[in-house]
Parts: sequence; structure tokens; C-alpha cells
Amino acid sequence: MALFGKKQETENKLPEVLPQHVAFIMDGNGRWAKKRGLPRPFGHREGAKTFRKISHYCKDIGLKYISFYAFSTENWQRPKEEIDALMKIFDRYLDDMKELITDNTRMVFLGDKSIFPEYLRTKMEKVERETAIYDEMVILVAVNYGGRDELAHAAKLLAQKAVSGEIKPEDINEDSVNGELYTKGFPDVDLLIRPSGEQRISNFLIWQCAYAEFYFTNILWPDFKPDDLDAALIEYSKRQRRFGGV
Repeated sequence: MALFGKKQETENKLPEVLPQHVAFIMDGNGRWAKKRGLPRPFGHREGAKTFRKISHYCKDIGLKYISFYAFSTENWQRPKEEIDALMKIFDRYLDDMKELITDNTRMVFLGDKSIFPEYLRTKMEKVERETAIYDEMVILVAVNYGGRDELAHAAKLLAQKAVSGEIKPEDINEDSVNGELYTKGFPDVDLLIRPSGEQRISNFLIWQCAYAEFYFTNILWPDFKPDDLDAALIEYSKRQRRFGGV
């Protein structure tokens, strides 16, 4: 059951045309906790609640594809205590996934899942398998993900195909690269939202964000609310996307 009502019950009036794919960098969890004198894992727990809240709201307003940067390839450099806490939160949310996502919502995990313990990989694969038939909304969650790593992975797959004679090197183009990405079959990002005051994409969906509009806000992710998403969508509607044209 969705946590929020339809759009007419909220404060802001959304534009008629919404982006097809909105991506979120869930940043500022640790700082949120630090501001309150709490250990960093508390911020991640609150950030996970915001993930749930925003996911439901996105479905309520009719967004088709949403992506979340949950854990990057670089995040393994963080203190072990923080990583362990993140894995526990992730494990718990995988167990409760049927309650966390609304009906007819597909869940896909982006990134190299081989590094995770087998029990987590099994749970991710189960969620992907059980939701594969749904098509009203797709939630893409990036775990052990890095944009450069994704491109290197795609290049390896294309090189293997070239060596086996399946393709010729001169036949490699944007479409063939796109077909080997973790996001194969999904549209590029239209709007990338990053809270916390940082103004960079931090190796997130760098291929898919080639023509994305960026929206930065000083709000920390645990404090990010549906009205804040409304503000980003309204700002997006004012942008002129030329895609290299006039």
C-alpha cells in the first residue's frame, strides 16, 4: 500500500509532463547522524526510510523508472563497522521487500553482485525474479556499482565477443556498448537529483547521464521529502533539453 495519496493532496502542482527516468544519489546520511551526535549507521537507517518513502511517492505520481545509488565500488573503503551496518540494513530490506515496494513494481539491482555473500546474492536474485513480471514502475538500485567499472565490464564483454568472432571490432558502436551495460533495456536518466550540497555525480550512471539534467540541493537525504522531489520536478520542467541541437 502506498504511503502517500495522489498528487492533488500535496502542496505543489507538478507539471503535466514528467521525466521518464529519475535518478537519486542518496547522500548525506552520515552527516545527518553526526549533526545529531549519533553514530553514522543511524543516518543510514533513516536514509533507508527515505528510500522507502520516496519510492512509494514516485509511483503515486506516475514516474516510470527511478534509480538509487545505494552502495558504490568505492564505499568498501569506509570503516568496517559502517559497512557491516549497511549490509545489515540491506539484508533486512531484502527480507521485507514485498512490503517496501508497491504492487506491479519491478526491482533490479545494478552492479557487480559477485562480491556480496551468497545469502545476499540469493536474496537479490529472488527479488529480481519475483518482480520481473511487473511493469508499472521499475526501481533500479545500484549496489557495488561504479560507472567506470560498468564501462570496463561492458568493454570486456565486447572484447570477448570480438575474440570469439561473434562481432567485428569495427562494428562496436554506442548501441553495442549500451547493450552490455547493467542498465540494458532501460532508458537513460532524464533527471539526476543529489541532496546534501555536493555537486558531482560521483561515478554514478556516467554513461546514462550523458544528457541528464542535474538538480542539487543542500537537504540531507534523510530529510528529503516528497515536496523536495516536487521542487526538483518543477525545476526540471523549466529546462530546455536540446540534446546537442539548437
